[in-house]
Amino acid sequence: MYTRIRELREDKDLTQKQIGQILNMSQTGYNQYEIGKNDIPTKVLIKLAEFYDTSIDYLLDITDEKEPYKRKSNKKVLITL
Repeated sequence: MYTRIRELREDKDLTQKQIGQILNMSQTGYNQYEIGKNDIPTKVLIKLAEFYDTSIDYLLDITDEKEPYKRKSNKKVLITL
């Protein structure tokens, strides 16, 4: 279901465990998002969109436009590995 988050993760050569650590969750919990067993909470979608520099619509496969929308403010959540 959420194939885009898997593709983006793999494009960056990251493991589910690494993304789970970025999101402060377990690898198992993150895996449930990738396989579509659990819906992704809004806060997590925002963090993933900012981390991958894309839009939530792209993550959810609503659009094929990978470019993020212009944000209302310059505030970004700082995510580092």
